Amino acid sequence: MTDKQVMFTGQATLPAIGQGTWYMGENAHCRGAEVAALRAGLDLGLRLIDTAEMYADGAAEEIVGEALLGRRDDAFLVSKVYPWNAGGQKAIAACEASLRRLKTDYLDLYLLHWTGNFSFAETVEAMERLIAQGKILRWGVSNLDYEDMQALWEVTGGQQCATNQVLYHLASRGIEFDLLPWCQQRQIPVMAYSPLAQAGRLRRDLLTNPVVSEIAHAHKASAAQILLAWVIRQPGVIAIPKAANVAHVEQNAAALNMTLSDEELMLLDSAFPAPAAKTPLDMA
Repeated sequence: MTDKQVMFTGQATLPAIGQGTWYMGENAHCRGAEVAALRAGLDLGLRLIDTAEMYADGAAEEIVGEALLGRRDDAFLVSKVYPWNAGGQKAIAACEASLRRLKTDYLDLYLLHWTGNFSFAETVEAMERLIAQGKILRWGVSNLDYEDMQALWEVTGGQQCATNQVLYHLASRGIEFDLLPWCQQRQIPVMAYSPLAQAGRLRRDLLTNPVVSEIAHAHKASAAQILLAWVIRQPGVIAIPKAANVAHVEQNAAALNMTLSDEELMLLDSAFPAPAAKTPLDMA
């Protein structure tokens, strides 16, 4: 389908665009459309589906579980654990609850959602227990900045971390200063959540920005497709936009085959410059 792919540990090679589920499961009237969108994404080869016990208090995982009925082998399934559940028996119980909602017996990848109650050592130990029990195949983290990754790397077993999922889009480029190069050097995939920016003013500003719009027009594409193509221009980065309907999923998948020219990238850099110094990690 595309040469834009990302390699995870265990020889899992995935297209550089997956499917996010943040805000799914919050409206029962949307359930059918959300399930259909996820299934359409699988049909188009967008194998990675990312969810979390946090999303709609587990209802997003239930949406994913319904979408995967009879199709579990088609998906690379990712979920995330609350920081207050990320250690000891709490981690085991949280993972088992996610598996029940997802109607599966294993996760391809399980992430610490953000730092918090448990030490990295306690979280790593719990993740390795879950691997030994066959409940997860690999583990990673989310919302960890450069310094956090340094600390994780010093923990016994910390270098088994399979990914870091962080906010990254054209108007939020802080990870390019230190975190992204560090991960790329160690071949740790970065999962970019909110690659089209959050809903609200910033999202509208990006989608209607004159430079983005001009490039989209030249490619006969949508502004959202240009923003996705920009995110995945970086090696080792996989974008996980949410798409609540089939049409949006189809647009997302088509962005895999778009390549921005050097001139277009320079125009976007001028409109949204990369930081020249360390900036705090953006979270949403």
